[in-house]
Amino acid sequence: MPWLLNLVYLVVLVTAAPLLLWQRVVRGKRRPGLWKKLTGRVAHRTGNDRLVWFHAVSVGEVLQLEPMIAECRRLWPSLQILVTTTTATGHRLACERFADCRVDWFPLDFSWSVHRALRRIRPDLVVLVELELWPNFILAAHRKGIPLALVNGRVSESSFAGYRRLRWLFSRLLNRFDQLVAQNTIYAERLEALGGPPQRIQVSGSIKYDRIETRRDNPDTRNLAATLGISQRSPVFVAGSTQDPEERLAIEAWVIARQTHPDLRLVLVPRHPERFDEVAETVVSMGHPLLRRSRVTDQAALQNTDGPVVLLDTVGELAACWGLADVAFVGGSLTNRGGQNMIEPAAYGAAVLFGPNTQNFQDVVDELLERGGARVVADGPSLTTRLVELLDDPTTAAALGDAARRLVLSRQGATEATLGILNELLPEDIRLKTGSSDDPPNANAA
Repeated sequence: MPWLLNLVYLVVLVTAAPLLLWQRVVRGKRRPGLWKKLTGRVAHRTGNDRLVWFHAVSVGEVLQLEPMIAECRRLWPSLQILVTTTTATGHRLACERFADCRVDWFPLDFSWSVHRALRRIRPDLVVLVELELWPNFILAAHRKGIPLALVNGRVSESSFAGYRRLRWLFSRLLNRFDQLVAQNTIYAERLEALGGPPQRIQVSGSIKYDRIETRRDNPDTRNLAATLGISQRSPVFVAGSTQDPEERLAIEAWVIARQTHPDLRLVLVPRHPERFDEVAETVVSMGHPLLRRSRVTDQAALQNTDGPVVLLDTVGELAACWGLADVAFVGGSLTNRGGQNMIEPAAYGAAVLFGPNTQNFQDVVDELLERGGARVVADGPSLTTRLVELLDDPTTAAALGDAARRLVLSRQGATEATLGILNELLPEDIRLKTGSSDDPPNANAA
């Protein structure tokens, strides 16, 4: 299989080369770490302490690792931790959040890349977040006798439909894992349907709930509010993780809502950094004053600007920004994206709105709607109507937010359960003894 996969990857790489070159020359888009990914030249392991390799593909997965790595530091102080990412934004964030860990690039799935990386690192355990299944890497790690774990595993409904066509491949890969830890029973059942061994599938809950901030007065949110000149007296409408044309729809809703709520502030947070300039142009072309987070240098200037639209054109601040929201719209849901994560605004007790296309987070959506913790909007006019209704009726908005926050609090604890499972995969010399006061409990079997 390795040589066949190498051939497929090479064909893809050669086919994509003209586009990559065009992006580099014309658009100036660099791809940092590409040589290290291609060759597997990650930094060598040093010292004799045990090492766990966590892989988080991008920003979302990096954020999920925060509570887990923090707890690893507490339980196993001597443990070496390597965090790898695939994307540049994920890598930058990992360097910021895990300054006391090694951070590097995940190798491309060529056999020579993964073999060199594994030989250099010699991990005692490899932990993949969500559903990162790279065949050459998984098969090579298994052949070397390295324990493999999948944590916070999720298989969305749309992904599951496609994966089933390749069950023969997924079955072979999933059987190489020592533990498959799913977020819920639905995802566990899908992993089993794809060929995962039932005796190695467990349910932990979602780690996303554990890393979630629930206090609006946390330092990051307070600092962001001060930086952007947002007063506690002003209601705030945050449209986050948005895609085209959701920003325009949010602006149109804000304009109408301001007719009766003139102090209403709007914060736009596009999903993709490469669209920051495009969204800025949209705001200006619609005739509204614009404040770009990346260019805030003069607080006095903020005081003289009449309720500008705020564009949060930075990476890693959306989580804190949701804490500003009285009403939150979660993007990717009025497009074909399948929605983005709505747990963070729910945790702050914001009145959460999203469109009908949320299949990527259907389990969260179902629970929020069942608990009365969110509302679905069908289109732009519906978004406007709901926004005005919630601003006009703060009691209903508060009840909506309270139900959402209580749901998040009730779902915390996945980190502890997951580490209980990983503990059993660690070498005996550092494995915590069952019954120890520091020993995290195992999750229930699926």
